[in-house]
Amino acid sequence: MTIDWSAFTPWSALAGGVLIGIAAAMFALLNGRVAGISGVVGGLLRPARGDVGWQAAFVLGLVGAPLVYLLFTGLPKPQIDAQYAALIAAGLLVGVGTRYGSGCTSGHGVCGLSRLAPRSLVATAAFMGAGFATVFVVRHLLGV
Repeated sequence: MTIDWSAFTPWSALAGGVLIGIAAAMFALLNGRVAGISGVVGGLLRPARGDVGWQAAFVLGLVGAPLVYLLFTGLPKPQIDAQYAALIAAGLLVGVGTRYGSGCTSGHGVCGLSRLAPRSLVATAAFMGAGFATVFVVRHLLGV
């Protein structure tokens, strides 16, 4: 994966971050819940009375938003420089990590840090550190 720094758009990135923050804050204020994706999807897998409707709407919104965006503009063509086996292993490791960490990047990194939750600070530091270490080992030590 390469980054085209000449096409870097800090204002749209800032706007996206602000929208994510506003959405997470509104969700917490209006529903009293954290907008953690792994928790929402996990809740759909273990349905509880009264929660299925909003959880399904949440997931449909996550899937539907890019489709609505596609109506107005084309999606960029992603370039992923990895084998399918590596992608599957990475996905499984992320899933295991969200179970052990009691949440995912959206739950801890966005919602937990904004609430100054100590366990979210530790979890975010752990997954960011693991990500940095993985990139360093794979790119610089293994040369992949």
